[in-house]
Amino acid sequence: MGTPGSIGTQDKIIVLFDGVCNLCNGAVQFVIKRDPAVKFLFASLQSDFGKSQLIKFGLDPSALHSIMVIEDNKIYERSDAVFRIAPHLHGAWRFLAAFKIFPKVLRDWGYDVVANNRYSVFGRTDSCMIPTPELKSRFIG
Repeated sequence: MGTPGSIGTQDKIIVLFDGVCNLCNGAVQFVIKRDPAVKFLFASLQSDFGKSQLIKFGLDPSALHSIMVIEDNKIYERSDAVFRIAPHLHGAWRFLAAFKIFPKVLRDWGYDVVANNRYSVFGRTDSCMIPTPELKSRFIG
């Protein structure tokens, strides 16, 4: 897999995801299929790169995060992360960003309900997803 210096991360949005979460892995595949402009790069939170980014932004790498986004040297969590992804997706999915009109406390509550139950509802794997050779350049660390 690539490292931050080996692939161009400039002008890219980095999605950090829980690599053992089936829902998160499905979300990554969903984004990849709707990202023809190759705007997104991905790294598991369990990878050295993912852990280093959490530390860089003052977050606990041992905490159970689900999906986070790094864009313009800022990190976004919970519903804000989703709303950083949605406008860049191909098709009608970009209009999900319209839900940002709801108060953050409500958006994050809904996000937390899903995130806190993701393993019991969607399951988990024993190891992080291994990208296909065609997708390997989209993954960091």
